[in-house]
Amino acid sequence: MLDGTLRKNIRSGQSVAIVLKQNQDTGYLTDGIVRDILTNSPKHPHGIKVRLMSKEVGRVKEIYN
Repeated sequence: MLDGTLRKNIRSGQSVAIVLKQNQDTGYLTDGIVRDILTNSPKHPHGIKVRLMSKEVGRVKEIYN
């Protein structure tokens, strides 16, 4: 499984699971397709922030192949 904390592993159109800001305490994951990558740095300890096609924004926790 690819590491969601590394920007190089994430591409637009990829299927991922993110944690939304309001779900950070529960860890509830939301599945979707990456629309935009919002984190500019090459890595982030809590996951790269992305916008899904559904316009939801969160940090990548899982990347599906």
